[in-house]
Amino acid sequence: MAITLLNPDGLPTIDVYHQVAVATGSRTVHIAGQVSWDADGATVGAGDLGAQVEQCYLNVATALAGAGATFDDVVKLNVHVVDWTPDLMPLLLEGIARATARLGTTATPPATLLGVAALDVPEHLVEVEAVAVLD
Repeated sequence: MAITLLNPDGLPTIDVYHQVAVATGSRTVHIAGQVSWDADGATVGAGDLGAQVEQCYLNVATALAGAGATFDDVVKLNVHVVDWTPDLMPLLLEGIARATARLGTTATPPATLLGVAALDVPEHLVEVEAVAVLD
């Protein structure tokens, strides 16, 4: 496998991601930020952060598959949430849990969570982008 995930001593261990990913592959896959669109471009889960997070992760998985990758190949996730406050964390985690269960993955690559003022359209509450490395 091209990815080794680490939690070095001196940094906190976080349940939903690792602090470091070491990639040894030769191909890098960059996935554009995925919002909660279905295949026809309709927003899934309008007003529901958990449902939108789930759809974003499913869309990332679809994009990864198109490049011959899976979440196990991801070295970095960036998650952008509109009007983020810490009280939204349970909804975010719920969406991630549903998506990873549907995808059958336990991958926890390094991740960054960013609060943003707005995304492309008002209905979108979250956007997820990914970088993967393949052998």
